[in-house]
Amino acid sequence: MSRIGKRVLTIPTGVTVTMNDGEITVKGPKGELKTNLDSSMKIQIEDSKLTVERENETKRVKSLHGTTNAIISNMLIGVSEGFQKGLEAVGVGYKFNVSGKKITINAGYSHPVEVTVPDGLAVEAVSNTEITVSGIDKQKVSEFAANIRKIRQPEPYKGKGIRYKGEYVRRKEGKKASK
Repeated sequence: MSRIGKRVLTIPTGVTVTMNDGEITVKGPKGELKTNLDSSMKIQIEDSKLTVERENETKRVKSLHGTTNAIISNMLIGVSEGFQKGLEAVGVGYKFNVSGKKITINAGYSHPVEVTVPDGLAVEAVSNTEITVSGIDKQKVSEFAANIRKIRQPEPYKGKGIRYKGEYVRRKEGKKASK
């Protein structure tokens, strides 16, 4: 039995959850999220508690049980609190410049890289070397932050690159000069 799938979710105050035709809609103070669920998952809402139950014990349905619970949990957190992902640029001349829906990234290339912020996400410049990506959809926030990080991933010799806030980059020793 899936431990994550059996987890009872508490619906925060100010958040409404509705089900119709296999689609779950979660509305809260920060916005609204919708997703389609597998027909073998049954959602039960009692008072401010939400449980996910599976129809049968096939391998496919068992694997979807915990995933469905986690997706709904992320939707509840997203519409009530939101998600944030911090990024920092480490290196001489590495910096971010946020202007409206565009981010200009100087990451050691011969040209600055421009990235457009998708709808539903907000990017805030903490300093010229740090930005924060925020939004209500955890998958969109994480994917956009990963795409920015992919522009110049941190390298293990000098540690230069774009990394998540608080990410540890394992350093390697460089070449030794022979005598």
